[in-house]
Formats: sequence, structure tokens, C-alpha cells
Amino acid sequence: MFAQAATAHAPTAPFRGHQRLAEARPAPASFSPDQPHQIAFFEANEEVYAQGERANALYQVEFGAVRLYRLLSDGRRQISAFHVAGEVFGFEADGHHHFFAEAVGPAGIRVFRQPANEGNWRQTLDAALGALVRAQEHLLVIGRQNAAERVAAFLLDMMERQDNAREVQLPMSRTDIGDYLGLTIETVSRTFSKFKSKGLVRLANTRTVEVVDEAALRAMCA
Repeated sequence: MFAQAATAHAPTAPFRGHQRLAEARPAPASFSPDQPHQIAFFEANEEVYAQGERANALYQVEFGAVRLYRLLSDGRRQISAFHVAGEVFGFEADGHHHFFAEAVGPAGIRVFRQPANEGNWRQTLDAALGALVRAQEHLLVIGRQNAAERVAAFLLDMMERQDNAREVQLPMSRTDIGDYLGLTIETVSRTFSKFKSKGLVRLANTRTVEVVDEAALRAMCA
């Protein structure tokens, strides 16, 4: 299941923004490096776990990013969440995974197989509730009919998850963003271009977006 053992070296040429993503958010107290765990390294697009597998661990992103998704009956992919450094995923209510988890690019993940106990249940619950709130917010975003509103909300969310840095690192592709927001890749690219032409953002490259007018983006989401 794991690409490399805990003692392996980090993968070569990782997404260049992973260091900032790793520093953007402190690790939850219940998932400290002192707690027994494995560190697994994954290459781009490598599966962390599959839909239907038994859920017997929690996962914390050390660097890189992970996407959770399902394949729809018509073959399309629906991404339900992205997780960046410091964030925990793998919570399930019935002991089985309901989504696929896959590394977006080279990623390091801490795997905690020790269940919550009296000493860490509060922090574990906080992490689970945080994931629930983010899922609810995602439903509100994809419920918007306007593509600009969806992309603006996505950029603001990624900005907040990176310690409100103006220069937002996007480890995921435009296709990933489209599958997350329920938009085509063409619509996502066109919306980014419109934001650039209006002076709302600067596009350093496909993976780095500088937010120039945060207020205007927030106004779209009001």
C-alpha cells in the first residue's frame, strides 16, 4: 500500500511549494511526531487507499497534497476534498473508506494506526469536526451557479489554509480544480484568465497564484 518505508528518502523533485504548505498549519496535538506512526512517501497520482477498503488508520499530510474522490457511474471523477500539509484525513463512520485517496504530486504522509484514547480523543474529535465543516463548506461552494464564485471561493479557501499568504500555491492541476468545483477544465482556465485581466490575481505560473484584490474575491462569495 505504501510507496516507500518510513526510513526511505523523500521523492525527488517534489512540488516546489510543499515547504510552504508544510509550514502553513501546525500539526494537531493528537497527531504529534511523538505518537507511534509510519511515514510513507507517495509519487504523483499514487493511491493512498481505495474506496471500499477497511479504514484502520488516520493520515496526516507532511508535505504535498492529497485528493479524495469517487468515480461516478458514467466514468467521471468527482473530487470531494483536497488535504494539504498538517491536515488529517481518513475519518470514516462505519470502518470502511467511501472515497479513493490519492497523492496529487510527490507527498509524505504520517500514518497513525493507534486509535484515539482518553489522552487524545478531544484533538481527534476536533480534527474530525474540522473535516466535516470543510465538507459542508464545499457543498455550499459547488451549489453556486456562477463559475467565478466557485473559483473565487476555492482561491480564498486555499489562501486561508496557507496562513493567508498572498502568493497561493496550487499543487493540484486545473483538471483537479474542475473536478472539485464541478466545472470543466476550460471553464476553470477561462475564469483564472478573467481574474487576471481584471487585476484580481497575478498568475506567476499554473501552480502559483498571487491574490491582488482579496476584497473583490470575497465580494463574489458574499
